[in-house]
Amino acid sequence: QVQLVESGGGLVQAGGSLRLSCAASGRTFSGVVMAWFRQAPGKERGFVAGISRSGLSRGYADSVKGRFAISRDNAKNTVYLQMNSLKPKETAVYHCTSKYGMEYRRLRQEYNNWGQGAQDAVSS
Repeated sequence: QVQLVESGGGLVQAGGSLRLSCAASGRTFSGVVMAWFRQAPGKERGFVAGISRSGLSRGYADSVKGRFAISRDNAKNTVYLQMNSLKPKETAVYHCTSKYGMEYRRLRQEYNNWGQGAQDAVSS
């Protein structure tokens, strides 16, 4: 099982940017797909972005398309989420997750390996 540790959360003003990182332990990082989900207070955890094992296939929630970018560096066992033009309603805990397979999935139930989360707060 790959262990995941997120970093890079923080406080930013509306319209600002944050970059999250998720470092994975283990030698099988290149064999897993990765995704980011977020959970706002009182809401369910929802899909933000996903990336295939190779990094060639990427997908986003409609609400973040054009503003967020997911990437991975298999040599560094790390996946990133660049978040631009942030909005106050995007204040949430952002979790990275992994699963074995070729392509990422958008359903939370498809994943069973999660990081502890990184708190992002966007002020108005």
